[in-house]
Amino acid sequence: MTPTPRADGIDIRPITEAEFDDWLRAVNTGFLRASAVSDEEREERRRRRFVPGRYLGAFDGGRCVATFRSFDQELTVVGGATVPADAVSGVTVTATHRRRGLLSSMMARDLAAAKERGDVVATLIAAEYPIYGRYGFGPATWTAEWTVDVPRTGLDARWAGPADGGRIDLVDGEEVRKLGPELHDRLRRTQPGMIDRDELWWQLETGAVRFGPSWKPRFFAVYRSASGEVEGLAAYEVDDNWGDAKQPLNTATVNWLTGVTPAAERALWQYLCSIDWVVKVKSGYRAPDDLLPHVLPDPRAARITSLADWLWVRILDVERALETRTYEGEGALVLEVAGADRLTGGRYRLDASADGASCTPTTETADLAVGLGDLGALWLGDESAVRLAALGRVREERAGAARKADALLRTSRRPWCPDLF
Repeated sequence: MTPTPRADGIDIRPITEAEFDDWLRAVNTGFLRASAVSDEEREERRRRRFVPGRYLGAFDGGRCVATFRSFDQELTVVGGATVPADAVSGVTVTATHRRRGLLSSMMARDLAAAKERGDVVATLIAAEYPIYGRYGFGPATWTAEWTVDVPRTGLDARWAGPADGGRIDLVDGEEVRKLGPELHDRLRRTQPGMIDRDELWWQLETGAVRFGPSWKPRFFAVYRSASGEVEGLAAYEVDDNWGDAKQPLNTATVNWLTGVTPAAERALWQYLCSIDWVVKVKSGYRAPDDLLPHVLPDPRAARITSLADWLWVRILDVERALETRTYEGEGALVLEVAGADRLTGGRYRLDASADGASCTPTTETADLAVGLGDLGALWLGDESAVRLAALGRVREERAGAARKADALLRTSRRPWCPDLF
């Protein structure tokens, strides 16, 4: 895509490696980190992942005043298939250059390139809610965080391990790097909304690669079933709080927890709530319908301390997106999709069944009119078309179309993305 020269003289283009430090300064400024240099780990992580052409900058008089980054990602859809995604991150506009269309220009350039590459969707984690809807993104997964009051859980203080014959062992980072990638892939093949993790992710999470002083040592617990198969892993940190009365009041904070079976999840949460001196457990980012509260004898011991939108999805190819996922119901639905730009939009007929689906452009009368962002939320199975109709965000062109859409698109468990990018 060849950019049109701007009348204000601001040059929007891919950065070179020589401009990386200036680009980072603009990122730090945009995220209100006053220091000219952010923490070493964050910078080196971005530098290690530098791909020419995927880092954009807006330059005014030679200074970078806006930033944008994208990278290749795999996203799991309903049914376990994956689609190529354009993951967007590092988006900033310096306060002195707001309302000049810099983000819109960078977004248009990146999405056009993503569509040309054949990416099915674009994804991002939105720091601010109101920004990205106008570019066709919609919140497709949500995340919840729980804080567990350990003494209230009702777990027997003599808990000594899983009751199902499995076992939990503490392992080191090297073992996690051997076990973790395969376990994560097993889970993400069954969990809509999850994304892939590269080798550098595992190196950083286990301390094999340390770019600066910010990495904190952590514990790693592995769950093995009665047959010896690895079914769960958890990473956690514990603070050192003895209060004013020489009484241990420590909090265990979960960095991540992966369980490919309910038994693994139950065992890992119960283990975390049985560690001596720990009186609180913070869950980290979990699905809103996580098993956590109900694997405790008293679910009220776990209270939600944060609930928010998480992964936003922007569909780039409606036909491939709707054909790739699976459907529990059977039926046909004609969708009028209002695109946020010229890249995506039109009228499509979806024919779905348990055996597969086809989605093709059509001139038939639409059943349901939906914006691109809301289609992204519906696509992963979390949102309800009936609810969106009540909010005035989708429009029934045929009576009962929203309920029919829910019967086709909604899933029994909610999609979930545990990762921040």
